[in-house]
Amino acid sequence: MQEQESIKSIPSNRLQFFPIMMFATIMGLAGLTLVYRRGSEVLHLPAFISIIMIVLTTIVFLTVSYFYILKIIKYKDEVKKEFSHPVRINFFAASSISTLLLSMVYRHNIDEISQVLFVIGAFLHIFFTFYTIRFWINNNLEMQHSNPAWFIPIVGNLLVPIAGKGFVDDAVLYFYFSIGIFFWIILFAIILNRIIFHAQFMPKFMPTLFILIAPPAIGFISYIKLTGHLDFFAQILFNLGLFFTILVFVMYKNFIKIKFFISWWAFTFPMAAITLATILMYELSSKFFYAVLSYFLMAITTIIIILVARQTIIHMNKKEICIME
Repeated sequence: MQEQESIKSIPSNRLQFFPIMMFATIMGLAGLTLVYRRGSEVLHLPAFISIIMIVLTTIVFLTVSYFYILKIIKYKDEVKKEFSHPVRINFFAASSISTLLLSMVYRHNIDEISQVLFVIGAFLHIFFTFYTIRFWINNNLEMQHSNPAWFIPIVGNLLVPIAGKGFVDDAVLYFYFSIGIFFWIILFAIILNRIIFHAQFMPKFMPTLFILIAPPAIGFISYIKLTGHLDFFAQILFNLGLFFTILVFVMYKNFIKIKFFISWWAFTFPMAAITLATILMYELSSKFFYAVLSYFLMAITTIIIILVARQTIIHMNKKEICIME
């Protein structure tokens, strides 16, 4: 609740610099909500935790959406700058992903709201996907502009089959899935080239390395949702997600001394994604190892989100968020 009070206290001059990256907070919270709901269904965790998380996630979603819509109304030029920025443009898809995740959160609770949110989220996301790819093609981007945040408009396409199963024809869901899988492979080659052969990321973009976890983890869940069985390709997707998770933890020294930025929320959703993928793997295989790994990843994800949320509240109170960069 402190976070909500801090957000609501933003004066109009700070509203001008309210960043589109704030939608990443919803992605992290919604991801954790889904983790605890699946945990209650598969791992016998108490259901009340997910109910509390649903309320919190909804409040944050409405608050962030309200302030960004207000920014669009009052500071159109600032929004246009973000929409033409080579890095920030990728975070606009976080708003549509947040809508899709909220649709998944309400699934089986209030299906009517879930369906409306799905339609809005899917429509917005395909728009952001086409707009972002067109932006990449029509502008002379430098290699230093590339970073894992480029995956955000792509990962959302892999979420659509998960959120939309039962709402629309499977042909539509395969369309989104195909876009997500194809561009994940292409962009991964570009990002790996940047990481190995070019200048290091700026410190505030280092946490976005966690985004590497999300495409294979979400792709695994999406593929299972579409096909209904665990096969060779599904195993590849899951194990790639697990590999990238281990990789970023092996690189922990790259993250522990980084000054806080709102981009820290990039840690959160990918960790929720691999946790959800592991719970699904346990459900499909019944192997004890995946149950243990699910509990471990759930604990790590919860700790990370608590720490990042705490730092967000601290820096909001210091008025170090929503300022000119």
